[in-house]
Amino acid sequence: MSGSISKSKSPAEKSPGRAAKASQVASNRVVIFDTTLRDGEQSPGASMNLEEKIRIAGLLEEMGVDVIEAGFPIASNGDFEAVREIAKLVKTASVCGLARAGRMDIDRAWEALQHAARPRIHTFLSTSALHMKYKLQMTPEAVHQAVIDSVSYARNLCDDVEWSPEDGSRTDHDFLCRTVESAIKSGAGTINIPDTVGYAVPEEFAALIRMLVERVPNIDKAIISVHCHNDLGLAVANSLAAVGAGARQVECTINGLGERAGNCAMEEIVMALKTRQDAMPYVTGVKTDYITRASRLVSTITGFVVQPNKAIVGANAFAHESGIHQDGMLKHAGTYEIMTPESVGLNRSTLVMGKHSGRHAFKMKLQELGFDLGDNALADTFRRFKDLADRKKEIFDEDITALVDDEVTRAHQRVKFVSLQVVAGSKGPQTAELELDIDGELHHTKTTGNGPVDATFNAIHALVPHDARLQLYQVHAVTEGTDAQAEVTVRLEEMGKSVNGQGADPDTLVASARAYLHALNKLFTKRAKTAPKAMSA
Repeated sequence: MSGSISKSKSPAEKSPGRAAKASQVASNRVVIFDTTLRDGEQSPGASMNLEEKIRIAGLLEEMGVDVIEAGFPIASNGDFEAVREIAKLVKTASVCGLARAGRMDIDRAWEALQHAARPRIHTFLSTSALHMKYKLQMTPEAVHQAVIDSVSYARNLCDDVEWSPEDGSRTDHDFLCRTVESAIKSGAGTINIPDTVGYAVPEEFAALIRMLVERVPNIDKAIISVHCHNDLGLAVANSLAAVGAGARQVECTINGLGERAGNCAMEEIVMALKTRQDAMPYVTGVKTDYITRASRLVSTITGFVVQPNKAIVGANAFAHESGIHQDGMLKHAGTYEIMTPESVGLNRSTLVMGKHSGRHAFKMKLQELGFDLGDNALADTFRRFKDLADRKKEIFDEDITALVDDEVTRAHQRVKFVSLQVVAGSKGPQTAELELDIDGELHHTKTTGNGPVDATFNAIHALVPHDARLQLYQVHAVTEGTDAQAEVTVRLEEMGKSVNGQGADPDTLVASARAYLHALNKLFTKRAKTAPKAMSA
């Protein structure tokens, strides 16, 4: 018997991790994990090329996002290249790649991520009875062992590993606790609980997180994350409830982009936490004045138009038409606005632009709007601005934003719009005379159609033969008035692959041609992609 005196253990010492768990829950810092480039791109039609992904990743890093899930490296060579290039360029945010539980997936993810300043491997496996029986066709014991093997293997490659039990919100609680505990023991520093099919409701989802905090003995060694889908319109509500219950990472996307009804919207989760500090005393590292700019960029690149009544970033989010509301706003903005437009990047204009504005003033205006264009893009956009100013009485910030966004979409296209002349009217026939730049060579055709839009699209088809089917054609005005620019969205489908394209111009038919070509160019890029089944959550 030694001469040492045995000390009575505190409750925290008797239950390892309990004190640390309390510390984690007490922390008010919420990690923002953006998966626009991975889960967002899984939306039908939302494909992005390498340059577009790099541009979005750069803005996400600039706005203070903590983790950027850049893609699913084994899905395609395009996804691998995007993750690898973003990993090389991003310095402050963690760059994450998704991988299934197999070693080939994990190796491919690490190959793409290995040069990142802060790499993270995110691996996953289904754990619900439904998924194990019908999707995986594996026993719970086999799934449990696969969790241990995959997380251990990933941890040997990368210091930062995240693990997700797919369909976690519908997983048996005992089995969920067991797999989570084993994943942490195997080296996972983040445990993400997905509501993969958007089935949960806030109280239920918060209870699930509290259950994990209480029952998993080593939960203090990991950050609890949540990834909520919006099938019932509850993704943000579920995520906020989870934060209140102890989660400290939220996985989300710009504009709520994602498959089916989408994901938790980053702008909504961030502004909810910022606006309601009295009820939710948590903070993020996101610079909220970048939100509008990020929303517009993602909308332009993907072709997914933001609905006018969308929270935070919709066109009507800070609009007041009711006389009672307008009267209140004139007396005090706080009567009907719980946040300022400036807080999300809708800054009041200090430069009024018109046909007499010079290049320097135009460049200053672009900087005011958050754009930094290269010399060539600036020259092209300024030329189009002057053309617009000759045709339009008043130039709004939205007009200039539409011009820049349209210029960006055209920058890397194989097929570029040159000119269009249309003859339309009730007597017919409607004809379209079109000139395109195809791989650097000019091509010209003249076609007819059942209306001017049909004639225009027939002309494109004549110059660029394809089997794509038009699924969606949508027009809306960028600003008010009959001289407003038209912004057109087109969705094309070919062999099960869908892509969206956007185009803007004062002439609706020119905007239509630009949108169709934008979609067609994206389809050319997507033809090379053949993705395995990706994580839904």
